[in-house]
Parts: sequence; C-alpha cells; structure tokens
Amino acid sequence: MSEDIPEQLPSYKTVTEVFDWGPAISKVIIKWPEEIESEMVDKNTFKVYARRILSDGALSPSAAFKKKDVKISLGSTSKVDNDLQGYREITNVYVSDENGHKKENDHFIVIEMSVHPKNNLSAALNFDLNTFFNNFVTPRYTIIQVNPIKSQKNNIIENYTGNIRPIVDKFNFSHKSIKGVSIGYASYEPSDDKNHPLIIWLHGMGEGGSDNPSLPIMGNKANMFADESLQKYFDGAYVLAPQAPTFWMHGYKHFGDGTSIYEKTLMELIKFYIGKHSNIDKSRIYVGGDSNGGYMTMILLRDFPDFFAAGFPVCESLKNDLISETDIQNIGKTPLWFVSAKTDTTVPPKDYVIPTVERLRKIGANVHFSFFDDVHDTSGLYNKEDGKPYEYYGHWSWIYVYNDLCEEIINDKKVKLMEWLASQKKNVNI
Repeated sequence: MSEDIPEQLPSYKTVTEVFDWGPAISKVIIKWPEEIESEMVDKNTFKVYARRILSDGALSPSAAFKKKDVKISLGSTSKVDNDLQGYREITNVYVSDENGHKKENDHFIVIEMSVHPKNNLSAALNFDLNTFFNNFVTPRYTIIQVNPIKSQKNNIIENYTGNIRPIVDKFNFSHKSIKGVSIGYASYEPSDDKNHPLIIWLHGMGEGGSDNPSLPIMGNKANMFADESLQKYFDGAYVLAPQAPTFWMHGYKHFGDGTSIYEKTLMELIKFYIGKHSNIDKSRIYVGGDSNGGYMTMILLRDFPDFFAAGFPVCESLKNDLISETDIQNIGKTPLWFVSAKTDTTVPPKDYVIPTVERLRKIGANVHFSFFDDVHDTSGLYNKEDGKPYEYYGHWSWIYVYNDLCEEIINDKKVKLMEWLASQKKNVNI
C-alpha cells in the first residue's frame, strides 16, 4: 500500500504494545511531508477516530451477549457497541524520528493515546465467543488535523503504512508440519553464538489457532521473555512459544481429561527446534505455561521426567485428582516453581495447585510456590474508583511472572523466579 501514497501526503503507522491485560494500540506515528519543530504541535493539533474491524465471521463480545446467554468472565468484554469505533483520547503529541523517539525537529509526529484495562477501543484483540479464541482486529484510524502546521492544514490522514510492535518484533514466526499437523510458533534467538538456555512457553486457551503464531506471545505479554528485564538472568536465552491448533487441553476422550492430542507433536517440535540451534544448552531447557499451557506443562513434566531442567506452571489446570501417585513421582523429578492466586475462580487452587504442591512436598521434591492474594496492577498507572490498584481476574497470575514479581526466600536469600530458573541445570541425553 505504502508505495502508492504520494510523498506530499501524510501517512501513519500504528504502535501496538502488549500490556498486562493484552495488546493495545497506544500510539500512531504520522509521517509528515515537511520538517517541523517541536513547538508546532500539541494535544490540540489532531483528533483521532478509531475503527476496529473484526475478522470475517467473528463476533464482538457485545454482539455475542446480545445473541445468546454467555456465562463466562472476560477481562475485555464490553456489553455496549462503543468498543468497535469512536474517538481516542489523546494524551501527548510530539515530534519524533521514524521509530517514535522524541526529537526537536524531524518529519514524524507521535500521537500518544490513553490505554486502560477497560478501554476496549484501544484493544488489538477480539475474544470470539463462538470459538473461544482471540483474534486480531484490523485497526483503521482517521487522523483529523484541527490546527495548521506550517503550510499544512485540514489534512484527513487515512493512509495506513504498517504497525510497529516493540519487543514482539524481536521474534521470528514460523510453521512446522509434523506428521500432518501444522503447528505455528514464535521464537527468539540471542544475537551471539555462545551457548544459551531455552525457555519454552505454552500459551493459554485464547491464544490457540493456526493462522497467527504471534498470538502466543501477544495474548498476555509473553513477549517479555525477550525483554532485557528477563533475559538478563540467563545472559541471553532462546525462547520458543508454540501455538496449539486448538487447545493444549484437547484430550483424546474429552477436554482436560489428563491427556493432550498435541503432546507428541509438541515434543517433536521442541526437539526439531533444539536440533536446528546447535548452541542451545541442552542441560538448561525450561518449560512453563499459563492455564491451558500450565496443563500442558504438567503433562510434559509427567511424561518426560528426564528432559527438562525446570518447570514453572502458572495457574495450571491439570486437576489434582487426575494425577496418580506414579505421576507425582515423575513430576517431582524436575525442580518446579508454581504460581497462582487465591482469587482464581477459573481453576480454583484448592482443586488444582494446592493439593498437588502438598503431594510433591511430601515426596521431597524441589518445589517453590508463589501464591498471591489477588492479581492487581503493580505499575501504579491503573486504579479503581476508590484509588486502590486496578484488580484483574484472579486467574491472571501470569502477570506476576512477566513483571518479574515472583520471589521466595531460599537459603536465607530473596530469590526471583527467573533467577532461580536460570540456575537450574541437569544432565540430559537428547
């Protein structure tokens, strides 16, 4: 599209960032026809009108609630129609370079817009209640110039030239066909040729599918595994985030029956990826996942007890009564760090993680457990009406993992989950 746009016409790119509640469009970057200075623009220079175009056949949460009785709690559900189009609130405007870095003079203008866990108009995803999958919306913005800038006035900017995804754009996205099953995956590779560990992350229920392998790292901020804030613990780590064509909990008999039709395929993909990267340290392969992915993590640890150096299941959904004593012995062979929250009503800890952790501790397994009272905003940016931190659904304990907030006292020293993970090592024969 961009090559058809005359140079003299302004165009724009969107910037999609992944927040604790998911991906949202936080900025637009306008390419301006002439060089401008910082004092020439401010919050009153533009208005921004946004449209979120759903994929073919998808239902918005508001439409789904009108169509049928939906009994599910969703973090981004709106029961009104203003989640698909409307004016965005502008919070800041400044001159920048093409990547959005502030400058005193240049040919680009950044418009920052308000984002919030309840601001559905900014959301880059739509949770389709027909499929129980997230899917990306197509964003289309109309930027209206209200006040003149040099010789330019009354511009209506609708020429869209692309999307910038900080951190996410560090990943590669691929598909691999294994015994007739095509499985997508996101991957991050360190830039040097030293030996590095591998972190395998398994997504939750909403990030399955077969058409967009960026979903496993964008659905709920798993892109942070490539950020320096977590990479620093490993002196650089490979990251592999596969995508289940349906759900990791898709069992041979029924959903969540203690099996997964993707288990063999997933292990083949992991071995393929390791074989493709000779400098992966095979003694430091870690696996974790949230919810649906926590279930799959537990199954891999159960069935491949000598493969992984450590596991970190988050709000895992393998019910305790599906775990036999033999299973506990096998799972307990791998060092583990569980994460959950007391307010989780989706997979109640009393039926899942609590009794499982107790059983593992009884056999002397190397087990740690971050058990939070609730799940709330820790950035200080989002509050409830009473001024207290905004509270998320209790199932979303993965937020604490990505924000590096899981820690425990080990040998009289405060140790963070990622620091502990990086120190785990075992002899493996892969």
